[in-house]
Amino acid sequence: MALRTVVLACLSIVASCGPPDDCKKHTLDFILLSGDALSAQIEDDVKSDLAKIGIMVNTRLLDKADFNKAMQKGDFHLCFTESWGPPYDPHAFATGWFRPNNEAHYASLDGLEAPMTKQALNNMVTAVLKEQNQAKRQAQWTKILQEMHNQAISNPMWSRRIPAVMNRRLRNYRHGPQQFDYPMHKIEVSEGSKIVTVAPGAQTGLFKTTGPMDPHSYRPNEFFISNWIYEGLVYYPDSGRPEPMLATSWSIADTPDGGQEYTFRLRQNVTFHDGTAFNCAAVKMNFDHVLQPPLNTLNYHGWYHLPKYTHSWRCVGEDFIVKLSEAYYPFLQELSLIRPLRMLSPDSFKDGPTSDPVMNNSCPTKWNHPENMDGTKSSVNCVGIRSSKGTGPWIFSRTTNRADGSISEVKFVRNQNYWGPMGNIEELIVTNYKTSDLVKAALLDKRLDMVVGGGVLTPAQVQELANQHSSVLEVTHGPPLMNTVIVINAARSPTDDLQLRKVIMHATNKAAIVEKELAGSSRVADSLFSKDVPYCDVDLTPRYDYDFEKAKLMNCPIVLEDKEEGPALGLILGISLGVGIPLLVVMAVAAFCVGKRKGYAELNEKLSQKQPAETDVPAQVVGDRSNA
Repeated sequence: MALRTVVLACLSIVASCGPPDDCKKHTLDFILLSGDALSAQIEDDVKSDLAKIGIMVNTRLLDKADFNKAMQKGDFHLCFTESWGPPYDPHAFATGWFRPNNEAHYASLDGLEAPMTKQALNNMVTAVLKEQNQAKRQAQWTKILQEMHNQAISNPMWSRRIPAVMNRRLRNYRHGPQQFDYPMHKIEVSEGSKIVTVAPGAQTGLFKTTGPMDPHSYRPNEFFISNWIYEGLVYYPDSGRPEPMLATSWSIADTPDGGQEYTFRLRQNVTFHDGTAFNCAAVKMNFDHVLQPPLNTLNYHGWYHLPKYTHSWRCVGEDFIVKLSEAYYPFLQELSLIRPLRMLSPDSFKDGPTSDPVMNNSCPTKWNHPENMDGTKSSVNCVGIRSSKGTGPWIFSRTTNRADGSISEVKFVRNQNYWGPMGNIEELIVTNYKTSDLVKAALLDKRLDMVVGGGVLTPAQVQELANQHSSVLEVTHGPPLMNTVIVINAARSPTDDLQLRKVIMHATNKAAIVEKELAGSSRVADSLFSKDVPYCDVDLTPRYDYDFEKAKLMNCPIVLEDKEEGPALGLILGISLGVGIPLLVVMAVAAFCVGKRKGYAELNEKLSQKQPAETDVPAQVVGDRSNA
């Protein structure tokens, strides 16, 4: 052990003596979305870290269309991406790795180190989604996560937590278990008006638009609005095990053909916002429209696998029965997603309860006519919806626009007939602010009661409000949900070299970046997914922690030259005799440095100034039990 310590110390000294020219030179493209100031700051920090070991970064700022194109085609070396959080992780995010023209992993996985291949990894993910034994399922996910870890394609940076800042007249807010789940209906107002103003985090950060507010499609609909208005059969809680929502219970039975049937007992005495009764016919109608082919394919709702395995559905009395073609364990998790299978009132369909899923489908008009997988047009006619009526705790009331046509505010009123428990808020006013500075000012002068969600305030502003205005405002953060990672493209030179990918990971000082840029809003991550999501609380080895000396030794190899002065010979001899004469080792190292630098005195000066990074107190690492 003593010999190993001495030798490692010597190699570290040698590495510090070596000139920058000894490092392998690389230039990497880092693509960024133009206008994303925070990502640009963090990219600059990463760029600075890598430059210390001879790796140069070429920053490419791209607009949305060009960014997506570069990401999907693999035209990058480094690229930020983010896991989707519960209830999507790990299964839905992992299936996205193999979806063409999806996120950055798709292209990167073409460069997997043998014997692993992209197809073999795809087969592993497909198999685990059908595994019904929980212990075996955990073992399979562990194997998948370890394989991805070994490939060093995803450099986990931080786990994001959703902030909430609220006036202390509000109480009992509890963070939702998935992104954009803001359970405002549980808040109690302790004093003052029961009308509450809120600036919620939207897909664009600051809220801008409601979209058509239909539950069956995507942008520009806002997740948080859909979640307030519409409900599904099941709910995804903190535990990760789906709980009853519009279904009070369910049973699962295997079928002779290898599939499964889920029988849902529906909640009774529930009405939609327009007074229409919630019943099995309404549930079936929503399934009919959302899963009408080709809407159940990859071009539309096929980005997740529920449409792929959902074969048929029917009502037996007031029980709703869904037949799956194969066993698929995430079925209930995917029923809990905020979209697209939330329940719309039959009277809100374009032609009311008689709306035909082919002739008058609820799909948005911009999809008309949906394409089949072979590129031909289908006969499905997309007509959208005529009103936004669900069973949720909030009813859409009105939108107020400014003179320039932009939204000023959106009003939601309490659903007085809601089937579940509610706080005492009577109205919610969602307010549109142009900048985070205006949001902060509105909180401080009490025109705004609450901010919830990411991208509304900067991390520094949230920290300032917590530290300096705690008498007026309460600041909380939810659990870690999504992990931001840097995807390292294994299919493009030079990052097709596994050794270089590991160098990048060891050279990136994540703890310093999180502390500097994210102001306590996030935690350092050491895994692709948050440890809180199902099957992901596993210890993966080897660890790719920040280790500058290791990164430098890996990318700046020590070349021992046989010169007349004999420094290399002295070094080799010193290390060879290090067991008995460790002092000789140090002298040999010094002799080596004399041949590479200006003299022993300069070496001593350098060593005295060296501040070893490993003495720093690290930021908290998600999943690191030593910090528990």
